[in-house]
Amino acid sequence: MKIAVVTGASSGLGREFALQLAGQEKPDEIWAVARREDRLRELGGRLCVRVRPLPLDLRLQESVKTLSEQLEAEKPEVAWLVNASGFGKFGTYRDILPEENHDMIDVDVKAAVDVTLAVLPYMKEGGRILNICSVAAFQPLPGFGVYAACKSFLLSYTRSLNQELKERSIVATAVCPNWTRTEFIDVAKEANAPDAVKNFFFLAEAPDVVRKALCDSRKGKDMSLYGLPSKIQHVLCKILPHRFVMALWNRIRH
Repeated sequence: MKIAVVTGASSGLGREFALQLAGQEKPDEIWAVARREDRLRELGGRLCVRVRPLPLDLRLQESVKTLSEQLEAEKPEVAWLVNASGFGKFGTYRDILPEENHDMIDVDVKAAVDVTLAVLPYMKEGGRILNICSVAAFQPLPGFGVYAACKSFLLSYTRSLNQELKERSIVATAVCPNWTRTEFIDVAKEANAPDAVKNFFFLAEAPDVVRKALCDSRKGKDMSLYGLPSKIQHVLCKILPHRFVMALWNRIRH
C-alpha cells in the first residue's frame, strides 16, 4: 500500500496538500493528521482516495508514538510526507506566555523532526518530504521571533536532510511561502499583542503555493519559493545585514 502522510490536514496548506495529492498522485490512502477530527472526516468526504483520519495533537509525544505504532503495524510505503502542522503567535517576549512558546517549538520544530524520523523507515526511492517553512526563516523577526526562529531551524534541517537522503533518492523540500490566505494569521492574532503585526503584503493563495511546492519537489529542489516577493526577500536577506532587514521589518509590520 502506497500512502501519503499529511500533518495539519484539517486546514490551510495541509488541507490543500491533501486535496492536490489526492487529485494528482492518487495514493492508495492519505493518512490525515490533525487535532480536529470533524474537519478530517469532512476532508475525507471530498477526496477521491481513501482518507484515514488520525486526530492527534502533535504537541504531545504520545501522538507521534501512536503514528509510529500504526506505521509499524501496517508497514505501508510512504510516498509523500507533508509536515504542515504549525502555528505562530504575534508578540514580543513580554507578550507571549511560556506555554505558548513551548507549544510553538513542540509543533513547529520537534513534531516535524519526530514525524519525519518516524516515517523515513517506510520511504523508498522516489519518496518526497515537504516541510512547511516560511520566508520568516530567512531573518530574525522582532514581534514574531519564536516563530521565525522555529522556521529557521526547520529550513536548515530540511536542506541538510535533503543532502543526507540523496543516497536513498529521497527528496526533502522546505516550502517557504510569504503570507498566505489561510487561518494562520487569525490564529497568530490570538495573543496578548494581536497588533504586533498589522500589514500583510502580497498575500498568496494556498492552491498556488501548494502547486508550486509539489512541482519543485518533483524537480528535486530542496527549497520552494512561490512568487516574486518571496524570491526577492530570499535574495535581500542573503546580501543585506540582518540589522537592516529587521529595521525594514519593524517599519512595515505596523
